Amino acid sequence: MDIAANLAQVRERIAAAARAAGRDPSEVRLVAVSKTKPAAAVRQAWEAGQVLFGENYVQEARDKIAQVGPGPVWHLIGHLQSNKAKLAASLFAVVETVDRPKIARALDRHARELGKELGVLLQVNVSGEPQKSGCSPEEAEALAQEVAELPGLRLMGLMTMPPFFDQPERARPYFARLRELAQRLARNLPPGSMEELSMGMSGDFEVAIAEGATLVRVGTAIFGARG
Repeated sequence: MDIAANLAQVRERIAAAARAAGRDPSEVRLVAVSKTKPAAAVRQAWEAGQVLFGENYVQEARDKIAQVGPGPVWHLIGHLQSNKAKLAASLFAVVETVDRPKIARALDRHARELGKELGVLLQVNVSGEPQKSGCSPEEAEALAQEVAELPGLRLMGLMTMPPFFDQPERARPYFARLRELAQRLARNLPPGSMEELSMGMSGDFEVAIAEGATLVRVGTAIFGARG
């Protein structure tokens, strides 16, 4: 598995998708999804210039972050239970999956205890799939207003996971919905609160970039199938 070569190819695809959408490639950042992958794989990606890494599980991430050491910037991209909020606040620079006030308040409290400002994205279930985490689009405005007022958190934008499709184009309406929601919410929030849109994975990130993604979460195309 040549992680450096895979990374280079993904970066080229990101840049090409951005240019095709009339966007500056520097507007789109890659979150390398390293869940289930060993620390050695993360180190290879880091040595190839990758900075942002995404983990799904707080406890798995704790051990891996300790093994990898300083340098990488870690995003939590999996569902967070409130009893893991303290550990998550200490490990991650950004939590992309805030979907209810209870989690936001817990993260705020622990971030302030740590003397840090924790970046957060609101996870929105734009598809309404019952098995998926995320607040509904209708709940997002009240949640955004609350999070924006919490001093330990820095509201950065929105995140979503559309339904899985074999044809990436079919995910486009869900990405467009998230972008439109962010534009609506931004009108009543402090500047900078809706700058990030985390959407798009290995199979559909080009379409997500065309619809405004600023963060794409790519694992399989970099590290291979889950092991």
